[in-house]
Amino acid sequence: MTLSPIKLNVLSIMLAISTTAICQAQQGSVTVNQDQRINALIDLKKDMNLESSNRYKIQIYSGNRKTAEKTKTEFKYKYNNWEPAMVFETPNYKIWIGNFRTRLEADRALKKIKKHFSSAFIFKPKKEKI
Repeated sequence: MTLSPIKLNVLSIMLAISTTAICQAQQGSVTVNQDQRINALIDLKKDMNLESSNRYKIQIYSGNRKTAEKTKTEFKYKYNNWEPAMVFETPNYKIWIGNFRTRLEADRALKKIKKHFSSAFIFKPKKEKI
């Protein structure tokens, strides 16, 4: 079997590149010494970044301010797992609950909340207000 000059040149170039890559490869190890509080700060940052638009919320009320405040107080009394927030979207005040990462997590919360707030529903805010 005879190789043509072009095939021979291509094989030579590929061999040269492979050999160079292998010869240039280096191995090493890195040891990172960091303060333990850095992990706590990273976790805090993750919690603060909950405003991402791919989160789910539950709305338990939409209407006038007086009833919204009453609903918020009632929710705080009945549930201490989630902090309710009052949001104003013209012309209504809305009470939003939670900041759930998955639809399943929101569904589980909704099942509990619906016992006292039957009109509650899950949604994804278009733009974060909280």
